[in-house]
Amino acid sequence: MNIFTLPLQITINGNSIRYYRGGSGDSIIFIHGITTYSFIWRQIVPYFVLSYDVILIDLLGCGDSDKPLNQDISLKQQACMLHDFCNLLGISKVHLVCHDVGGGIGQIFAVYFPANLISLTMLNTVAFDFWPVQPIIAMRTPIIRQIAMATLHFGIFEIIVKRGLYYKERCTKELMDLFWKPMKTSIGRKAFLQFAHCLNNSNLTEIEREISEIQVPVLIIRGEADVYLASIISESLHAHISHSTYVVIPTAGHFIQEDEPKQVADLILQHIQKYNRHFI
Repeated sequence: MNIFTLPLQITINGNSIRYYRGGSGDSIIFIHGITTYSFIWRQIVPYFVLSYDVILIDLLGCGDSDKPLNQDISLKQQACMLHDFCNLLGISKVHLVCHDVGGGIGQIFAVYFPANLISLTMLNTVAFDFWPVQPIIAMRTPIIRQIAMATLHFGIFEIIVKRGLYYKERCTKELMDLFWKPMKTSIGRKAFLQFAHCLNNSNLTEIEREISEIQVPVLIIRGEADVYLASIISESLHAHISHSTYVVIPTAGHFIQEDEPKQVADLILQHIQKYNRHFI
């Protein structure tokens, strides 16, 4: 079942949010990071749709969702938007599977809305104050943002994507077309920079104590070849959450969903099958 052929949309606080939904069972929401949108899960979801209610969401400012340039689209606001999203869809309990800064959104959701969470899985995630990485910090400077707008083009983006892959040959035209789709327009590029501008690690440092008190099962997966997020991030997060499980995949980079989709899906399935809602 290809749930990407069934685009849906919902309005939250005046903003249109695009999402895809398929399957039945306990709900799983897959949350992307910066530079991507819901497409990044396309090789993962086939392993889930036969047994779960699978939902892929384009975060505010990303993919085909609205791209406000004058609103706060920080991780904290995205987590609150996600909670509103669940309420509007009538989802009381959910598994979250998160990548990159999406992992930060998942952490905030787990702290603010624990009653709505069954389990949390994070792939190559941000955490604490070990990020943003320097290019994102620079985006907060107006002159750098203007330069980025002028110089951001397909060739540069292709280099970024290829560096994020363990298997470089998987940086195909098809993959790049998917990555580049929102960047084709000026509003798409501005929205990307707005998201970068709104990223602030204080959203995560302010919940550092609460992170260690998360009660739901937590799975942390890291692609060992991730050149964008250092291993200390996942290791420290694992150390803070005493009951978490930590797995390293040697043959995966930052875009772990492209490098090892089956291995990633198998790990997530093994994790969440132990904590389906009817066991809670």
